[in-house]
Amino acid sequence: MKYLQAKTALITGAQKGIGYAIAEKLASLGADIFLTDINPEGIKKAAETLSAKYQVKAEGFAHDVSKELDCENAVSSAVQIFGKIDILVNNAGITRDNLVLRMKEKDFDDVIAVNLKGPFFMSKSAFKHMSRQRSGRIVNISSVVGQCGQAGQANYSSSKAGLIGLTKSLAREFSKRNVNVNAVAPGFIETDMTAALEEKTRQAIISQIPLERLGKPEDVANAVAFLCSEESSYITGQIIAVNGGIYI
Repeated sequence: MKYLQAKTALITGAQKGIGYAIAEKLASLGADIFLTDINPEGIKKAAETLSAKYQVKAEGFAHDVSKELDCENAVSSAVQIFGKIDILVNNAGITRDNLVLRMKEKDFDDVIAVNLKGPFFMSKSAFKHMSRQRSGRIVNISSVVGQCGQAGQANYSSSKAGLIGLTKSLAREFSKRNVNVNAVAPGFIETDMTAALEEKTRQAIISQIPLERLGKPEDVANAVAFLCSEESSYITGQIIAVNGGIYI
């Protein structure tokens, strides 16, 4: 059932991985999609692929979520093309892992700028339009390490923990205009990042997961799709964990 038909969704960091899986899921449910990423060629190709596969309108847009003007331009372009914006998924993120004593200030600042300031800028811009139509869904992609911490990821963990705080604050602030704000916190998901792990490390991670497997991008996309649906209309300010039970 295409229960997102006639809806328009903007997904950041949607060229590949979890972001692309989210875009594909929403497109399969009938939503027109506005995909953004910092890679202009990759995001254009992703949009063309999904448009042809699901027969929905899809546009690719290159921008840097760490820059407020870029975010405003992305949202404005989506509204200009599709006429409105119903769903915003803040997925774009980067890592700059290192132990605290070796982590450079720039590595900390860059991760915070993309992973936390980016969703703030995008939500701020999208809400201007959602507020006028008195409806909308914002879903932030946090992480299990934002809930439990991770050695070597002080910057990433801080950004994802901050995103949880941002989600709760926006949920309270935006609720008056019928805009729901929630987050999904993935655990270890099969992406390019986990594919690069040594097999010994991979098995050590799996041994800590009660469901005894890494998650798939589609697992995250399914949770996002639920939070974008009418079935979640009475849910806001919540963090949905998609982590196989590694953090309960």
